[in-house]
Amino acid sequence: MDVSRRNFLKYCGISATALGLSATDLLHLEEALANPSTPTVVWLQGSSCTGCTESFLNRIATTAPVSAGDVLINSINLSYHPTLMATAGQTAVNVAKAAYNRGGYVLVVEGGVPTAFGGACCFAWTDNGVDVTFLDAVKTMASKAAKVVCVGTCASYGGVPAAGTNPAGIKGVKAAIGVNTINIAGCPPHPNWIVWGIVQILLGNAISLDSQGRPSALYNTTVHEHCLYNDEDKVSTFGQSGCLRNLGCRGPQTYANCPQQLWNNGVNWCIGAGAPCIGCTESTFPGANPFYAQTSGGNSGGSGGNSGGSGGNSDTHRRDD
Repeated sequence: MDVSRRNFLKYCGISATALGLSATDLLHLEEALANPSTPTVVWLQGSSCTGCTESFLNRIATTAPVSAGDVLINSINLSYHPTLMATAGQTAVNVAKAAYNRGGYVLVVEGGVPTAFGGACCFAWTDNGVDVTFLDAVKTMASKAAKVVCVGTCASYGGVPAAGTNPAGIKGVKAAIGVNTINIAGCPPHPNWIVWGIVQILLGNAISLDSQGRPSALYNTTVHEHCLYNDEDKVSTFGQSGCLRNLGCRGPQTYANCPQQLWNNGVNWCIGAGAPCIGCTESTFPGANPFYAQTSGGNSGGSGGNSGGSGGNSDTHRRDD
């Protein structure tokens, strides 16, 4: 238990600047982790790819010599998480029910909430032989939660599962059950953003939110504003060095601090690797034409979708929007 707490604090200390933590914050965090009454965290997973959990665990695992699961469970009193729990079935359900009976926990939701057919497209668990839909589980657990945190764009706004015809009626948590949420948006969100949210709650700090329910401290500048290519000429084909706006980059309309945080432990990020920003932190993501479509020429004019065309640049890709 103590080793795990030390390593969680070590991670926060190493990432203090990125997380916006002062020396005083770190001291108070240490006190909070040592307090047995630190809020319990219940983490539910709905319609998603589990990528948000993977993003979180990847960062924690690379900064601590003990397992990521041990750090999470022992450091932040994570009582229920379908991916990390060693128990399953009724035993696991009883853990969630015990947290509900105590109340005052932090509810973390990952994944969209199916609402069609009474929410029966996705089940959270089976309790004494009765199937409980994810919709009902989120409603129930949210009713006694001190905070409801949506991790990822799917839980925040619907995301990829809600795209297209959406026969399952996928919605974000707030739209599905009508409660206010703290939205740590992203597909997936940067692990530092998730840790920042957890730390602020442990510290008891008020979290200022923007119009989309995202923490203003994390989502207050556009990707384009701090992009290394924002002052360069716009390029017309991939492989050229410069601004990717003509190739469908959504950086100017997307609020996130990816250019400063970078990904994969500070190694690189989407635009640094030559790919346009796809706007994954926005409530409109993924949109009608989120990624790339084949065009008939090497310039940026016209809309995608044509598979023909001649010339050496016939495989140039862009987004229509």
